[in-house]
Amino acid sequence: MRCTNNKYRRRRRRRQRRRNRTNRILVLLLCVVLFMGAGTAAVMIFLSQNGNVVERYESRVYTDGLYQGELFAQNLCVSSDGDVALDGMQDDSALHGAGLFNMEDKEVVYGYHLYDRLYPASTTKILTAYIALKYGNMDDKVTVSANATDFNWDESVCGLRTGDTLSMYDLVCGLLLHSGNDAAVAIAEHISGSEEAFVELMNSEAAALGATDSHFVNPHGLHDDDHYTTAYDLYLIFNECLKDERFVEIISLNPYTAVITGADGTTRTETWIPTHFYASGDAVAPNGVQVIGGKTGTTNKAGNCVILYDEDSDGTPYISVIMGAEDKSILYEEMNQLFSAGILQGISASSSN
Repeated sequence: MRCTNNKYRRRRRRRQRRRNRTNRILVLLLCVVLFMGAGTAAVMIFLSQNGNVVERYESRVYTDGLYQGELFAQNLCVSSDGDVALDGMQDDSALHGAGLFNMEDKEVVYGYHLYDRLYPASTTKILTAYIALKYGNMDDKVTVSANATDFNWDESVCGLRTGDTLSMYDLVCGLLLHSGNDAAVAIAEHISGSEEAFVELMNSEAAALGATDSHFVNPHGLHDDDHYTTAYDLYLIFNECLKDERFVEIISLNPYTAVITGADGTTRTETWIPTHFYASGDAVAPNGVQVIGGKTGTTNKAGNCVILYDEDSDGTPYISVIMGAEDKSILYEEMNQLFSAGILQGISASSSN
């Protein structure tokens, strides 16, 4: 049987080579006809007699030469439209955007203004964390600069002080759990030497992930008119983050206590809890949905935003995102509605089948 198969494969390769030579000759003849100015009529006669050899040849040869590795979008949830309807989920014009993505089935379960450019606020920090985990050493000791502590009293910070020393891991925990702007700048300066250089890295890494409708100007998400993303781009970035077990570990922590050495050599602790309401108990997910963790963001122009990693009772993973809710109560009411319509109804439909 092995010998027979080998002979068959050799014959098939010989036939394929003959077809390749024939097609190349036909394409060459077509080029000669065109070059000699034979005119449209001659070209049409040639094509009618031989078929559209150019189209056949290009499609076959192009397909044969395609990259044989994993295609970029093969493991992504993809939608050609910015709106994907979902029974039980009413589009709310007060929201800026929303989406629910089934990571197992690679399906956009729900989409509302997925590709609209929106202000991300502190959901920006998932990209900062992604870069920190990709390029940084979590055991590195980082000294906090004066620039990293230069924030207004009403802006979200981890309580870091100029001259503090703590690990990169501590900083990423403070960044993702407590949404510390100071942690974001300390990470940026340690990774790239300056905020400006880090922002260049943010944009190049986002583009590499396919988040091409995004542009970032800082590592924390404080408002800037030129700092924007989309609900779908956030999904792309968050989806990539979840491939790193350390990221999942960190967003699952509640709480986390960091040990910080001050400029004077004394040590103190800072305890950080996640900012999303499911962690604090101010919101409760419907039975059958478990919220693993995520990232919030709030500014006046961005509204209230949150992106979450969720699982149903069977362990099927989802990413859910809502952007631009008027207040936090609406944000979590909409999220629970999304859970009920997109996850729980999906389980019910599967079990009934």
